[in-house]
Amino acid sequence: MALNPWVIRMKTIKRFFFFLLLFGCTTTHAEVQPDGPFLKAKERFGSKWQKQDQVIDEKLAELRKRFGKRPNIVYILTDDIGWGELGWQGGGKHRGAPTPTLDKLAFEGMRFWSAYAEPSCTPTRIAIMTGRHPVRTGLLSVLWPGQEDGLSPEEVTVAEVLSDSGYNTAMWGKWHLGDLEKHAPENQGFDYAYYGLFNGAPDYWQASFEDKSGTFPFADFPGYAEYKARTGIDLSVAGYVGQKGRGRKPIPGIAGKLGPERQEAFENESIKQISGWIKDKADDDKPFFIYWASYALQISASKEFLNAPGVDKNNRQASFMVLHNKHVQQLMDTLKEAGVAENTLVVWISDNGPMYAFYPTSGYTLLKGAKGDVTEGGVRVPAMAYWPGVIKPNQDPKDFLHVTDLFTTAARLAGALDKVPGDRVTDGIDQTPLLLLGEGNSRRNYMFHYGGDVLGAIRYENFKIHIKAAHGGLPGMDFFNIRRDPGEKYGALYPGLFAVSPIQMLMRQHLGMVRKFPHRPPENPDSGEVTPHD
Repeated sequence: MALNPWVIRMKTIKRFFFFLLLFGCTTTHAEVQPDGPFLKAKERFGSKWQKQDQVIDEKLAELRKRFGKRPNIVYILTDDIGWGELGWQGGGKHRGAPTPTLDKLAFEGMRFWSAYAEPSCTPTRIAIMTGRHPVRTGLLSVLWPGQEDGLSPEEVTVAEVLSDSGYNTAMWGKWHLGDLEKHAPENQGFDYAYYGLFNGAPDYWQASFEDKSGTFPFADFPGYAEYKARTGIDLSVAGYVGQKGRGRKPIPGIAGKLGPERQEAFENESIKQISGWIKDKADDDKPFFIYWASYALQISASKEFLNAPGVDKNNRQASFMVLHNKHVQQLMDTLKEAGVAENTLVVWISDNGPMYAFYPTSGYTLLKGAKGDVTEGGVRVPAMAYWPGVIKPNQDPKDFLHVTDLFTTAARLAGALDKVPGDRVTDGIDQTPLLLLGEGNSRRNYMFHYGGDVLGAIRYENFKIHIKAAHGGLPGMDFFNIRRDPGEKYGALYPGLFAVSPIQMLMRQHLGMVRKFPHRPPENPDSGEVTPHD
């Protein structure tokens, strides 16, 4: 089915320049528009960074000469897996959810103890796609079936940046950035997309209606037919297969039909397709970019591993974690068998902290808060990066990583910084220096944590500042030393008085850029935001 011309966003780059893009001798450092605090840091460290960039360019040029193309990039985004949940952080088999492959990946590469996402699923997907805090994009809330909101076609995604720079692009998994065709991944830069529209909750709505035992969580759901009659919302299609310029078709079979068995079927089909796609593209002249937004972990169980040894069967997500661990092993095996592992960056990261609404079926964290919170339990997540021969193994840096950084880092590796629009703020910071040069080389020492359109907290060096109402002329701030107190148990204003001015300077720099580059208004200004921003 052909799409209308207005749906397809045509790009200016021509394939005539393909080999020039791939084999240019140096990386182009375009004028990406960063946030205010980064501009100030650049004034102080610009000379040092310039020397680092020369070293990095030489390393990347050597790789390009060796492999004949720029590096492949694989981003794995998982769901609701809290900080401390994996084995390398003390979880894994000790939580009844063994993760040996993920732990091996972490120790053979770089494991991040200070990685951060947005507080919930749709916002983090916006951040990884655009390199921007969601508040800048006009899309602030988690999306639900039937909503017409979505990621604005005016935003530029990492897939569009890489596609315009000569990459094959594909995604599998939970899209959750809009149901309408204009928001779909095949119209946001992906050549191929196998994707689900929603989060995991709708998979259990009809099952709850049909179940008479009262064990399913959505007992008041009226059933598909009555729900459509009352609301006009049709839940008959759970996901699509889309191709750039060719439209989309509903996913056939169990993987495309809402229900408790959908997620396992979807994930099994996804890794099958991913493996085949990698083998197909391994010898292509163009490098590839994969965005795998796994359904691990939603509220589903894996029948394959529900009763496996060492698995906590009363936490159904534990079995799904084991399934995901198996699939990541299949991915790593495929990269090695295809001979592209040493020219492929793999980053694994969770989208937010655990969701306890269905406990004991849930992830877990020892930190304060959970999904939806700007405290550490909501935004601090496990993450690791693997690139044999490039990222030195067994690194555990203290450096900060934010999910927006994946956008800018991918653009740098692809030699595509000149494709990043300069008419808006890009919050993501290039983390290539950290990945290639090691601990101490991140260019990020701050993060802003938004809940919807509210700035709720700031991470600055070792401090986490909770923003609250001012009183009596005193700033509304509680200071926590996160290095000493990762659980955010001992916070107050007065011990942090020396940091008040630096934090206020950060806020002024940040808000000054907001005034210079105002946030994009909602795509549907009359849609009426009636759910709390999270």
